[in-house]
Amino acid sequence: MRRREFITFVGGAAAWPLAARGQQPPMPVIGFLNSGSADGYAPMLAGFAQGLKDSGYVEGRNVAIEYRWLAGRYEAAPAAAAELISRRVAVIVANTPGNLAAKAATTTIPIVFSTGGDPVEMGLVASLSRPGGNVTGVTQLNQEVAPKRLQLVRELVPTATIIGLLVKASSPNTEPQVRDLQSAARALGVELHVLNAGIEQELDAAFATLTQLKIGALVIGPDGFFNSRSKLLATLALRHRLPAIYEDRAFTATGGLMSYGGSTPDMYRIAGTYTGRILKGEKPADLPVQQGTKSELVINMKTAKALGITIPLPLLGRADEVIE
Repeated sequence: MRRREFITFVGGAAAWPLAARGQQPPMPVIGFLNSGSADGYAPMLAGFAQGLKDSGYVEGRNVAIEYRWLAGRYEAAPAAAAELISRRVAVIVANTPGNLAAKAATTTIPIVFSTGGDPVEMGLVASLSRPGGNVTGVTQLNQEVAPKRLQLVRELVPTATIIGLLVKASSPNTEPQVRDLQSAARALGVELHVLNAGIEQELDAAFATLTQLKIGALVIGPDGFFNSRSKLLATLALRHRLPAIYEDRAFTATGGLMSYGGSTPDMYRIAGTYTGRILKGEKPADLPVQQGTKSELVINMKTAKALGITIPLPLLGRADEVIE
């Protein structure tokens, strides 16, 4: 073989792996649309990453994720969903209201939702067992157990005649939530005072108003905006000496008095698993909506002591976890 021919042969052989790599399919991209903020969603992101890993995907290795955080600006959800669709993402993972915006914007890109409400009532799916279309996901049904939170906080503070309800008015779940809690309040013989906090700057004013009204206890409505601010909510409740209950354990773990609800990080783990299965070729219509089956009661005894509250023994005995 001539020297020139040999050099050409060797050069061509060295180029084969590069050409092969160039022909590999591009890394799939997940569009992650969330109503909260990244800094408050670390436990949920860890759960989502675990679900992806269980399905064989690791961010940066064989899948990419584009994040869009609404930070409480729910009116921006349609634009954020449209942007992800224009990026041709493989799957959109979204909580409320991003899931509704995504569903309204595409019938072809798979959507995996997470929500605390009833996805059938919200119009996300036709049914839990047969979601149909391009949408499936997971729900903790935390909205449905909201009246139980009212009952628990009244049991904790039996002298409370006025109980506050903190909501984010622009959330699609707020209206049915308020309706259910108003009915539960009448049954318990207490008055329910509803306050709205749409952005973080309004939280201080809301808690100051609750103090001025001499509210006896507080129920924080389930919402992704509040999930990313669990520590701030716990701090404000303690500062204003308000016995408060929320859905998420993170609230109690960071100094909140009491929480009752399903595990939000586990909900995101399941969403991650479903996302991985869809990336492997399964259809959302064939994946039934997953439901949280257990709500856990967590009580922070250190916070109770700081508030001068004695936890009734029957309530303490029903707690799934007591933080000393």
